[in-house]
Amino acid sequence: MLESFGVRMHLADALVSPGVGGAFWAVTAASTAVSSRAVARRAEAGATPLMGMAGAFVFAAQMVNFAIPGTGSSGHLGGGLLLAVLLGPDAAIVVMASVLLVQALFFADGGLLAFGCNVFNLGLLPAFVAYPFVFRPLAGPAPGPRRLLLASVAAAVVGLELGALGVACQALLSAVTPLPPRAFLLALLPVHVPIGVVEGVVTAAVLTFVRRARPGLLSSDGGRPGAVETGRRASDRPVVAGLLLLAVLAAGVLSLVASKRPDGLEWSVARAARGTPAAEHGPDGWLAALQKRLAILPDYELPASAGGGGTPLAGLAGAAVTLALVAGAATLLRRRGARRAGPP
Repeated sequence: MLESFGVRMHLADALVSPGVGGAFWAVTAASTAVSSRAVARRAEAGATPLMGMAGAFVFAAQMVNFAIPGTGSSGHLGGGLLLAVLLGPDAAIVVMASVLLVQALFFADGGLLAFGCNVFNLGLLPAFVAYPFVFRPLAGPAPGPRRLLLASVAAAVVGLELGALGVACQALLSAVTPLPPRAFLLALLPVHVPIGVVEGVVTAAVLTFVRRARPGLLSSDGGRPGAVETGRRASDRPVVAGLLLLAVLAAGVLSLVASKRPDGLEWSVARAARGTPAAEHGPDGWLAALQKRLAILPDYELPASAGGGGTPLAGLAGAAVTLALVAGAATLLRRRGARRAGPP
């Protein structure tokens, strides 16, 4: 049953109807376009490496599933909250969309039809709901360690619970797979609470490092990329180097010991589903076939002809591709913003 859904980390096409998938594609496209214009207006050259490396770290961190005691399931970081705090909500959407695009196209992780749903659940909800309405009020302008931890954990739990609720609504509205609402929600929502707690602790730890390495980056206006402090802009190099080290550690080392248990969504579907998904046909079938052709390293594994295995190599390659994609997008947006602003 689990393999039929193909959900290693994110919402799969087997749970989404063309109507629901198309609607969230439209929402995501519009939101990303608006956020991209905002990034173009504010970003400067110094923000590009930070955006790129933050994307690489989130890609790598999402590969590391950790076991959830007493459930038989596992969880992984979403990263949307961390991106919002480091970069601001608008840049967080651009980066998260890039991360999910690399996962879907190169690794067949998350469906193409469900791509808009995944960006909405993992990007928009943490960045534009959990961050401004939970993290910032709790953290305040200059949080101490305890307050930063409280704000990070609370916002991460809220963000993941909203994302899980989004998944449930999308799957139930699609009605592609028979899922009793009560049973599905009772499995899906509670299992994401401990995942949110872990994500909050990790987020607080990373933010503590960032604040020490580059104090001005976590400004009270949301740490938008390219924010200029009084006087000369401080270097982001220590933060970029730290994120690089964390990305290599997650993709190259921790992925080897990641839990093999089904993740929270996969586990919840298995517990609640009655029957099998409808056969792929029409747009969902075409997109699934396209994804199979495009995926170079499906499931983060080398081809059987190359001996199989290779999760760390796939992770490092994926992080590098994500870094290049985000940095390229940030550079293009910065140049577009500069052209629109005209000469000083």
